[in-house]
Amino acid sequence: MAGAVDLSALKARTEAAARRPAGGAAPSGGGGGGQWALDVTEQTFQTDVIERSMQVPVVVDLWADWCEPCKQLSPVLERAAAAGGGAWVLARIDVDANPRIAQAFGVQSLPMVVAVVGGQPVDAFNGALPEPQIKQWISSLLDALRERMPAIAEAEARAGTAAEPEEEPEDPRFTAAEEALEVGDLDAAEAAYQAILAAEPANEQALAALSQVRFLARAEKADPASIELADAEPDNVDLQLAAADAEVAIDRVEAAFSRLVATAGRTFGEDRDRVREHLVGLFELYPADDPRVTTARRALARVLF
Repeated sequence: MAGAVDLSALKARTEAAARRPAGGAAPSGGGGGGQWALDVTEQTFQTDVIERSMQVPVVVDLWADWCEPCKQLSPVLERAAAAGGGAWVLARIDVDANPRIAQAFGVQSLPMVVAVVGGQPVDAFNGALPEPQIKQWISSLLDALRERMPAIAEAEARAGTAAEPEEEPEDPRFTAAEEALEVGDLDAAEAAYQAILAAEPANEQALAALSQVRFLARAEKADPASIELADAEPDNVDLQLAAADAEVAIDRVEAAFSRLVATAGRTFGEDRDRVREHLVGLFELYPADDPRVTTARRALARVLF
């Protein structure tokens, strides 16, 4: 949303606008959120939103007295602002009393919540979202800005709410697989990861772990002597696969990849499929952006296509 709304025009309007009383009370009855929640008007928008947003994010709550969902959402935002201790500020704006602000944000439905940073909107949502979802939205906003806006971390430290990564609860399925690995039961570990994938085929963690386990099982049997044997018999696919495993096991990754790319180029049909699948399985042992993987993937593509 950054740059989509130009709030700078409000600065010029502020000085020229006739002073008017602040709008009606905020939907919560006002005062919620302590010093970190403000009722903002067109006259105070420059100071309370634009200038404050240079230091910490300002979350703008656009509401109206006739908006029932607003009355549900605003107290949630106020509680979150109070808990934040100044890491961000809530600006409550009655759109009926401040139509120019509503126009600047392009309000089409209420409630509307906009995060302003550095004088510009950076994210927004409409509707009275559930409280956990709102907390997650605010948390993600602060996480994205904490390094760029030191005042966030300073406020969190003062309030004793410095964000600490929450430990995700352990998945007992993965725990069982890891315990099997610790005692060297690779068959049990493989079965555990396969069971996870049977229920969740797209589980990337299980996919990566399964590749690791299968390689460990092959690496236990890998014989360094197979490298020389494979060099002597380049057309023996079984030897080439075994040699590649042996090379990866001794950290000669590029050599293993090059071996299998060359083998794929010499083979056809089922043999080529075996080589390709084996090589792709080795790729999965490493991060996708590993330069050795990206180079070998390009080379394999040239051979196959």
